[in-house]
Amino acid sequence: MLNTLLQFSIRQRLFVIIATIGMAAVGAYNFLILPIDAVPDITNVQVQINTEAPGFTPLEAEQRITFPVETAIAGIPNLRHTRSISRYGLSQVTAIFEDGTDIYFARQLIGSRLQEVKEVLPTGTDPTMGPISTGLGEIFMWSVENENHLSISGQEPTALMELRAIQDWIIRPQLLNVPGVTEVNSIGGYTKQYLVAPDPEKLIAFGITFRDVMESLSKNNANVGAGYIEHQGQQYLIRSPGQVSSLEDIRRVVLGTHDGVPVYIKDVAEVKLGKELRTGAATLNGKEAVLGTVFMLKGENSRAVSLNVAKRVKEINKTLPEGITARTIYDRTHLVNATLKTVRNNLLEGALLVIAVLFILLGNFRAALITALVIPLSMLFAVTGMVSNRVSGNLLSLGAIDFGIIVDGAVIIVENCYRRLAEEQKSLGRILSMEERLSIARVATREVSRPSIFGVFIIMVVYLPILTLTGVEGKMFHPMAFTVLAALTGAMILSLTFIPAMIAQFASGDISDKENPLLRWARKAYAPLLDFSLGNRPAIISMAAVLVILSLLLATKMGTEFLPTLDERDIALHALRVTGTSLTQAVSMQDTLESKIKEIPEVDYVFSKMGTADIATDPMPPSVADVFAILKPRSQWPDPNTPKTELTHRLEDKLTQVPGNKYEITQPIEMRFNELIAGVRSDVAVKVFGDDMDELVSAADEIEHVLADVPGAADVRVEQVTGLPVLTMELDRVEMARLGLNISDVQDAVAIAIGGKRAGQVFLGDRRFDLIVRLPEGTRKNVELLKKIPIPLPKKHTLPSISKAELTNPVGKFTYVSLDAVANFKVITGPNQISRENGKRRVVVTANVRGRDLGSFVESAQKEIDERISLLPGYWISWGGQFEHLISAAKRLWVIVSLTLALIYLLLFSAFGSNKDALLVFTGVPLALTGGFLSLWMRGIPLSISAAVGFIALSGVAVLNGLVMISFFSKLREQGVPLNEAIRQGSLTRLRPVLMTALVASLGFIPMALATGTGAEVQRPLATVVIGGIISSTALTLIVLPALYRTFYASK
Repeated sequence: MLNTLLQFSIRQRLFVIIATIGMAAVGAYNFLILPIDAVPDITNVQVQINTEAPGFTPLEAEQRITFPVETAIAGIPNLRHTRSISRYGLSQVTAIFEDGTDIYFARQLIGSRLQEVKEVLPTGTDPTMGPISTGLGEIFMWSVENENHLSISGQEPTALMELRAIQDWIIRPQLLNVPGVTEVNSIGGYTKQYLVAPDPEKLIAFGITFRDVMESLSKNNANVGAGYIEHQGQQYLIRSPGQVSSLEDIRRVVLGTHDGVPVYIKDVAEVKLGKELRTGAATLNGKEAVLGTVFMLKGENSRAVSLNVAKRVKEINKTLPEGITARTIYDRTHLVNATLKTVRNNLLEGALLVIAVLFILLGNFRAALITALVIPLSMLFAVTGMVSNRVSGNLLSLGAIDFGIIVDGAVIIVENCYRRLAEEQKSLGRILSMEERLSIARVATREVSRPSIFGVFIIMVVYLPILTLTGVEGKMFHPMAFTVLAALTGAMILSLTFIPAMIAQFASGDISDKENPLLRWARKAYAPLLDFSLGNRPAIISMAAVLVILSLLLATKMGTEFLPTLDERDIALHALRVTGTSLTQAVSMQDTLESKIKEIPEVDYVFSKMGTADIATDPMPPSVADVFAILKPRSQWPDPNTPKTELTHRLEDKLTQVPGNKYEITQPIEMRFNELIAGVRSDVAVKVFGDDMDELVSAADEIEHVLADVPGAADVRVEQVTGLPVLTMELDRVEMARLGLNISDVQDAVAIAIGGKRAGQVFLGDRRFDLIVRLPEGTRKNVELLKKIPIPLPKKHTLPSISKAELTNPVGKFTYVSLDAVANFKVITGPNQISRENGKRRVVVTANVRGRDLGSFVESAQKEIDERISLLPGYWISWGGQFEHLISAAKRLWVIVSLTLALIYLLLFSAFGSNKDALLVFTGVPLALTGGFLSLWMRGIPLSISAAVGFIALSGVAVLNGLVMISFFSKLREQGVPLNEAIRQGSLTRLRPVLMTALVASLGFIPMALATGTGAEVQRPLATVVIGGIISSTALTLIVLPALYRTFYASK
């Protein structure tokens, strides 16, 4: 079959070349539609269920909403685990499914269970699912700004309410129509409301209750249709419009009559445009702002969606009122482009280095060019595969491609073809004819096609086990393994079709095969080293064994981390204030904080989100803020070479100057990933599980003190679960019974008067605004005035005795009692939030790790906690955060590495049919590990999943050198050459292909190892391992392998 394929490729060479050009054109088209992102999306398959419960404390939200929802969704197919947060007025349950579960199927199952559970939930609560997005979903943010500081009417300073209305009713609807956008979230400013603020004294005077006001507004704000009539051949629709459309309409709503005179709303209440009781706010450079965030639909191309959103925002800006603009403050495209630039530079520089080496070692420009064509063609072949399998182009999928490894097979074929053509031309003493050229090309390709395919196949087999990784590490490295496998498959196909066709078509004229001066020098230097090795076999083998053992010992002393952190070029802060801090106070504190951050010259601007946005994808109390410090391009820094760590230290120094805050420093995407995957925002999380909140908090405080003492710990804190001040009105049931009052009578009056209730909506074109009944803001803030809220007594109630608390209106319609007559006002401290995981309460202690690797930090921390912390029965600790992924990845990697080594050995055994030869070639693996560990140690890079994948790739490349050497030794011995001569002659003859393979493979990774651009830190460990390993493997293979072969076959 192979022979037939080669014959076809050479005979039909023009067809093969045209077909390859066609494949390249398809690849180029697919490259334009390839999903692009900075890193693979590692978010698990999850569905958020958010339920707003105004007025519910965290404990009530847990009891009445969170627990029923968790119970309802338990047992859903593919559900892995659940976690939840119950906060004031909000319950959020996150259901996490097995990887591979279709998100729409998961949401359908959740939706059906939510329909069932609605019956047992409190009236007015409606659980809704969050947007179909991921940790990479927040791709675009903007602020709505007023450049000339005039309102839309031009008369007065613009209110945040107007900006918010523009955001909600002009910008948001248009952006929701952009392909790939699943949701647009808003935070900041005030949602516009029509506020009816009754005066309690006037209500008493007219004998009207809060409930009367609500009912009158509801009954006088509707349009009604009454079918149609036919009149003189025409059909008339009957309408009775009664909706209010202005403040004046609301003022003129009739409440009743007093002495025959109508009593209007305006007689008992102030009617005006009001502000919502908001749960979140936003600031920009220290001033309150209105911010919008676009959520990208899961699986979409973030670069394309960002560009489309940016384009639409430009169009929207043209339609906004004069002076109002939507200014971009965060655009994922910038990070993606910076990362792509790093990948592009690495690939281009690697390709150029490989081409230069090919030209130098092959000594023929045409041969080097034909070989080099495999690089872009195999890349385009891989891109087509990526698009077909929905693999995004990112730092890892594109960044791990080494063109040196990809062209290995082509190099072997081209080198053999040109050598044979040069030999034939030299022996005949003339330029070869077309037929002779075709015949030699076919024979020469066939000679080396099997070892060429076998070499590529070994490298492919090495990458296959990576596809068995699961969880976060699987999502991270599957794209890389798939892309490399696709590129290698393309390169193998091209080597057997396109390369022979190109040689047959273009390898004409005078062909010479001159040895490069560099190779001549290398051969001269290698010969005495080889003789020394063969003459001192025990010493050489012992030295190699000692080096391998030392490198393994060195590996045990090296630090470990899950993945090197991608530098996103921006900084995110998690700012925490005292529990119970009001939103207004938090905004003023944020002003001071942002002013301090702005003092750092590298910072361009700062924006923040406090509390919870409209869609509670990231619910926070008002005392917590996410602060984003957007940095200037490095070229604009005072010192462009300032490392990010130094900038972080300076930022920490600035933050210590702002009292009343605690901080966690991270990055925007990293923060969201940690939170969505592990439920925490930090590197390490110690979770304490149990039932009693006080006991959980006590244990967590002890753990916090222990963790803070561990070297490398930063931002250590217990999550804020207590300390929420609650003004409680404890109802006096005895007094209420005496007065004939029901609990609901008092609660209803309190809910309307203080919290406010919706009495309908006001429609203005497409826009709609709530019509709210609530006490004036001045009264709401004064506890003494709240005590005087009038509670109407039942109409048939006869007072047993007159007390000071009872008030009678002149009309005598109602008798009232003040709130403090039936309720005691108390301020108590309650839970701030209640977190649960798999149905069990938990409190989390979080910490970030700085100046130390993650693995050793956790090892020290676990030891300290085991020694110093003791928990009650029924309480236990588990570890989470990034460390959780490190442990699961490490366990699976042991299996994968073992499987990889076993596959390599089996392939070698099948190739040689001899255990002895297979073992000899297999020694290349431990010899390669020596250089890999040493190079990591010299560069101060800890072991990580990225480095481990480098070792897996390295093990495949390492055996190729041994394969080349041992095959040639065996071939010479079969021809009758004595053992010593076969080893010496074979080693010197195969020096060129061994050096060529090693050079192209290592040089292809050099730009990646030395790169400093965005994302380089993720690729660096992988490249460092491969380069160091190939150097040691090649050096030791050329010196140690001949000695080992001589020792193994000494008896023969």
